[in-house]
Amino acid sequence: MLIRAIFFDFGDTLADEATEIKDDTQTTLHAELIPGAAELLRELKRRGVPLALVADGRPGTYYNVLTQHGVYDLFDAFAISDEVGVEKPDRRMFEHALQAIGVAPQEYGQVLMVGNHLERDVKGANRLGLISVWLDWAPRRPKEPADDWEIPRYTIREPLQLLDLLDKISRNG
Repeated sequence: MLIRAIFFDFGDTLADEATEIKDDTQTTLHAELIPGAAELLRELKRRGVPLALVADGRPGTYYNVLTQHGVYDLFDAFAISDEVGVEKPDRRMFEHALQAIGVAPQEYGQVLMVGNHLERDVKGANRLGLISVWLDWAPRRPKEPADDWEIPRYTIREPLQLLDLLDKISRNG
């Protein structure tokens, strides 16, 4: 199967929320990336996979942290809740990124959404027909699905495991 794009959440998917330093507007000024996140993004870009950030929160947060680590320019699209006007799992968050990258509705099943939040990332992806990938890395979110929509299609424990998963999906469709 050809993967059309990969979408990422931000907090505890790319950035370690435990390391965030915020200002009085709750915009993150600085944070560390979780181990392997930068390497993963660079490898995916090297492979030519379009990338989008689909995340809830303040617009400055993502710019500050991704720029700090030299990976902001690897993204082809951004769907940030404060800019889109809704939060995940609202389909408009995902549709904003899909439209920006040029993915047609019949290709939604070729897009991965990688996130740490079952209720927002996995549920939103599943409802739209995207391939949900749960990154079970941080302790800050529930680990048990509350309903069938929150059951991820795939689970990884660290960012770089996504590369092997992509190879598997590409081979097996």
